[in-house]
Amino acid sequence: MKPFATRVHARSRSVLSIATFLLTLSAWTSLSAAEQSVVAGAAGSSEPPRSPGMAAVQSVEAIRAAAVAAALGDAPGDAEGRASVDDHLRLPACAEPLRAVRSGAGVVEVGCASAGWRLYVPVRVQRWRPVLVLVRTVAAGERLTAEAVTVETRDIERVGDALADPAAIEGRVARRTLPAGSPLAARDLMNAHTVRRGDIVALIARIGSIEVRASGKALADAGQDDRLSVRNLSSNRVVQGRVNASGEVEVLR
Repeated sequence: MKPFATRVHARSRSVLSIATFLLTLSAWTSLSAAEQSVVAGAAGSSEPPRSPGMAAVQSVEAIRAAAVAAALGDAPGDAEGRASVDDHLRLPACAEPLRAVRSGAGVVEVGCASAGWRLYVPVRVQRWRPVLVLVRTVAAGERLTAEAVTVETRDIERVGDALADPAAIEGRVARRTLPAGSPLAARDLMNAHTVRRGDIVALIARIGSIEVRASGKALADAGQDDRLSVRNLSSNRVVQGRVNASGEVEVLR
């Protein structure tokens, strides 16, 4: 048999538990249905309960989404954007869809007329496209071949006017030493020299249906489609021409 003092303490705890339950039940029944809903929702949520009179807060993610959508506009499907909005921003919730318009380069104005607020959101937009990238270092004057490049998807802002078609490097040589991993642009290349300084070349002059040929001496190195100065060996005059696929120089008029 348990000591008398132990039985008294156990009975006292039971009485206190019953009293606590009755007080809780009384407090619960005194709440309105809306208040009971708030308390019940908070009981199953990790977030603290909000007072029934507290105004709703606008979702920061919704602000970001509206800004990005406006910044992308009609950008291609391979574009993406990132909006910078403070996670701790607290604005009244908007009762209608957020209004978002581009207000400048990299900035979108997001606002809500009914809630009376607006803010300017920085958005970084990245657009991607395939470009030719060097898989190894290419020396100045080296002829480019298909094995020297690969196709990668890069941010347009970082690659500028980089080439995308492997056919564009056929017959071209590096204008300077180009490091591995760099996108390949047209300005990095030049036509392979088909004419060397001092070479004797055929000069072709056309006037209507009449074609006149003469011999000339190249005054510089040049490749196909390059402009070249040539000294006419018959008249000793220097003329300007363009090198064709056969290495002949067609006189420019």
